[in-house]
Amino acid sequence: MSSFSGIWVPLVTPFRQGEIDFSALKSLCTRMLKRGVDGVVVCGTTGEAPMLTKEEQLQVLDAVLEIVPGNQVIMGLSGTHMPVIREMQDAISRRPVAGFLVPAPYYIRPSQPALVAWFTEIADNASVPVMLYNIPYRTGVQMELDTLRQLAKHPRITAVKDCGGSIDLTLSLIADGELDVMCGEDVQIFSTLSLGGAGAIAASSHIFPEEFVALIKQFKEGDLIAARKTFFALLPMIRLMFSTPNPAAIKFALSLDGLMANELRSPMLPAPENVETAIRDYLNQHSR
Repeated sequence: MSSFSGIWVPLVTPFRQGEIDFSALKSLCTRMLKRGVDGVVVCGTTGEAPMLTKEEQLQVLDAVLEIVPGNQVIMGLSGTHMPVIREMQDAISRRPVAGFLVPAPYYIRPSQPALVAWFTEIADNASVPVMLYNIPYRTGVQMELDTLRQLAKHPRITAVKDCGGSIDLTLSLIADGELDVMCGEDVQIFSTLSLGGAGAIAASSHIFPEEFVALIKQFKEGDLIAARKTFFALLPMIRLMFSTPNPAAIKFALSLDGLMANELRSPMLPAPENVETAIRDYLNQHSR
């Protein structure tokens, strides 16, 4: 069974004139691999998955798999209708992926027992590992510690992307040692790694990915002073990337390198002018 660690980039989905820009997507994947990231996440929140049809999501996955080995690809799997989830899961499973990233069903706010039943059904149908995605500020429901502990007993549920907003929850999951705890809040990467977390799924690692990779290496080597220096050097950029709803700032930053058009799908909008100015100024001063 796969374990997850290190830096995984939740890929943006490039668009050009309303359509997916597959050439830009492949170039982005090549860039991330060359910078040494451990893997990529396809069709997560950063990838604007809710604004893609199921067919488009599979097309994006296929394009990524042309560049990135399957054992370095996690696919997002979300929704509120189990038959549709199962159909999509089966389609993804025909591709060589390392795992699924699965949030709670959004808006419905199911009970904790309902969450156990939901994720168990998905895991029962999985042929690859399942990473739970605990992000209550998007789904409307917090996955409580007892719920996560119950789910951790399932042989296919091996990791959690932790956006739960509770240091006690994070500490308990790391102390349990049953799930790979991947930080999902970029400003908390240093603290999660310091506590013993496995790594991060970090949208801001689109920018200077090699520095995020270096951060992981410093932790592995036990060089906390160097890791702290690396993280605090990245922190202004991380904050800037989340100063407007994700992924608007990231797409603008990548467009400055000519990697893609600065284009999002409705209801997302490009970053406001003041954020674009701040990003341009920052990158001009901190070019690698």
